[in-house]
Amino acid sequence: MDVTEDAVQDICTDAVFERGETYLAENRIREIHRVDATVTAVVSGSHQYNIRVDLAADRFDPWCECPYDGPGACKHVVAVLLRCVDEVPTDEGDRLDAALDAADADDLRAFLRETLATDAALREQFFARFGESSTRSVDELRAAIDRRFEETNPEYYVVFEPIDFSEWFNLATEYREQGRDAPAAAVYRALVEALDGNMERVDGAYDHFSQAFTRALDGYVDCATTVDRETDGATDAVAFLEERVESGTPFLADQFERAATELREKLAERSDG
Repeated sequence: MDVTEDAVQDICTDAVFERGETYLAENRIREIHRVDATVTAVVSGSHQYNIRVDLAADRFDPWCECPYDGPGACKHVVAVLLRCVDEVPTDEGDRLDAALDAADADDLRAFLRETLATDAALREQFFARFGESSTRSVDELRAAIDRRFEETNPEYYVVFEPIDFSEWFNLATEYREQGRDAPAAAVYRALVEALDGNMERVDGAYDHFSQAFTRALDGYVDCATTVDRETDGATDAVAFLEERVESGTPFLADQFERAATELREKLAERSDG
């Protein structure tokens, strides 16, 4: 979990590294916390930005809600990682474990139920983890993602800053870890549809949205490949991708075509096997 300056420099440009050093020196980090290897922080720039890094992940798996659209990590992430070079924040994981161990089972259940009752995203992830059926269709999932676009910049149609899609990517990952590729495919498809449908309103952070789209599209293909053939899910997925080549955002057509070709090839290999 050791963080070095060389490792930080590897994930950003020289100019961004210098700006990150400046932000650290100017005490721009307002909050910083760690649970296990996950560090969360708030860094002050033109706005207050939330940052998340994983000290145990390859290249730290950084996320920041700032509008940076250049190569590599942004200055806010760099500032946080450089802070970790100097001093890794105290791990609150043991404190969390101790509180969980000491909690009364009924009180803990009541607290969990109250929290889940008011947090739809967390509730859906809870259902995914503990084997319940998905409570949201592709259309419902997409509507929630569409709302995130609308809420990001409510005064204007154009979206200038990145949107955190981790809620849905985490949900898809949870389903996949439980061996439930059909609901995972539904989440990925909702992301693909929403990103495709809203791409014309994006005016900034292009790399962020492009990476999110590619990640969702690749996840959809992977899950669609393993969906039970008796449900015709895989066939429907190919048709969906082929239709989007013609009807989707023009500059994403090549990606849809690539995905459709890849899915057809994977299905053919599966049939031959």
